Amino acid sequence: DPADRGLAPDRVRRQIRGSLERLGVERIALYLIHEPDPRTAPAETLRALDGLVRDDLVGAIGASNVDRAYLEEALEISRREGLARFECVQNSYSLLDREVETGVLSFCAEHGVAFTAFSPLAGGWLTGKYGRDRRFPAGSRMTLRPEPYAHLRADAVYEALDELARAAAERAVDMATLALAWLLSHPDVTAVVVGPRRPAHLEPALAALGLPLSNGERDALASLFP
Repeated sequence: DPADRGLAPDRVRRQIRGSLERLGVERIALYLIHEPDPRTAPAETLRALDGLVRDDLVGAIGASNVDRAYLEEALEISRREGLARFECVQNSYSLLDREVETGVLSFCAEHGVAFTAFSPLAGGWLTGKYGRDRRFPAGSRMTLRPEPYAHLRADAVYEALDELARAAAERAVDMATLALAWLLSHPDVTAVVVGPRRPAHLEPALAALGLPLSNGERDALASLFP
């Protein structure tokens, strides 16, 4: 039901039952809200999530697509009311999307909240599949759901991608591996979320685990992008 959305307490409780049933488990280790709900007060949602933790249906709770202001309010509510707090934040983060550097990353580090990065390859833009004068591959994000990435079709981005390709070649790795290694080398990044469609898509992530980067290398790669 497209109208069944939001973070009202009754929906939170209803959705966890559905998730447990679909997964075939009695407990979920980490349960995240997908995004804030402007129609529901954060305190109401947190009380419902706290109930799931107390009932041992959920081990810990987290939040996705949130900003620093939302996190500050949420953690203060949890502290004041003695509720379970968000223990993990999952936001978009990549060389082409660094908004979390303006406050979310440092907040998580200051308060001991895990940070996991989703969309680490910016919908495929950091893999080398999109070129300035090439058609977008069939079945790619730019043919199926281009709206979130339309702003990347810019000369400055294509030039930065060319430089990233050169930096990857110098290290004898592919662009995706270097882009993932850039994220994994950040001291405030706990983990990176990848969504492989086939086993071969895991190879860059595995290779990135063995490619440490110094702070200087990280800064140099970041400076390539507008």
